[in-house]
Amino acid sequence: MKRISSERKVSVLAKLLPPYNMTVAAVAQMEGISEATLYNWRNQAKTEGKPVPGAEKNSEQWPAEARLVVIVETATLSETEIAEYCRKKGLYPAQVVQWKQAFLQVPSLDDKAALKQSQKENKQ
Repeated sequence: MKRISSERKVSVLAKLLPPYNMTVAAVAQMEGISEATLYNWRNQAKTEGKPVPGAEKNSEQWPAEARLVVIVETATLSETEIAEYCRKKGLYPAQVVQWKQAFLQVPSLDDKAALKQSQKENKQ
């Protein structure tokens, strides 16, 4: 059994993620690595907290980075294209809309400063 460098693992796993979004089977065939090994690497990356959307069954558990990638990738797509994209990813178009709204509602720096100021006043 040959040893594969961590740099190669990272580059192979990158093919499973956006913008490539290749399947495990396709990457395994292209790289000459077994599918079981790729699934193992993907699961290890998941436990390390790295975004690996295909590894989770429940899309609500996706990390913020993965959600942001979905928002960016679907930003310029039509409704039909978004529906197709979501089918491939195991998502619902409504989830993408919800995620986008959640990202847009993140407090700005001015809001944070005002909140800090009001908390400071409340302490006094």
